[in-house]
Amino acid sequence: MEAFAGKTLIKMIMGDITRQETEAIVNAANSGLMGGGGVDGAIHRAGGPQILAECKEIRARQGRLPTGQAVITSGGKLKARYVIHTVGPVWSGGKRNEDELLGNAYRNSLALARERGIRTISFPSISTGIYSFPVDRAARIALGVVKDFVSSRPVFEEVRFVLFSPPVLEEFEAAWEELINK
Repeated sequence: MEAFAGKTLIKMIMGDITRQETEAIVNAANSGLMGGGGVDGAIHRAGGPQILAECKEIRARQGRLPTGQAVITSGGKLKARYVIHTVGPVWSGGKRNEDELLGNAYRNSLALARERGIRTISFPSISTGIYSFPVDRAARIALGVVKDFVSSRPVFEEVRFVLFSPPVLEEFEAAWEELINK
């Protein structure tokens, strides 16, 4: 699915985020920044040891990455020039400010990309894998934050959501339709 938010192309596709040719991809990292399972592990494996080395430098400098914050490394062996690492919240039934923390993960990733002059960026569905955030809720938050961000700061040519399964893609498409029909 493709649509515009202001002058920014919003794409939702099913695919492998490690193969995207956008300037940056976003990693749904854990706070330790040392790789892990899911998309985090896939990005570290595909990008090679340079990404981990840069993450270790960041960790030595500032410690663990708090939930909702973002940092940037090179893309290593990836087609993307940069990887923006952000930590989404673990779902706890909505009782621990998860919605705001997830919104911050997207918002801070976009702000960091803007600071670096990045014009194209790919996101996974942050926190909806092993962190168990409900996909329908996460999709509404992600798309709402992106739409608001690009509408008020038209610096991105394309924001892509690279989703890992048909049901997740369908949830994002339904959330977009709901958002634009409000």
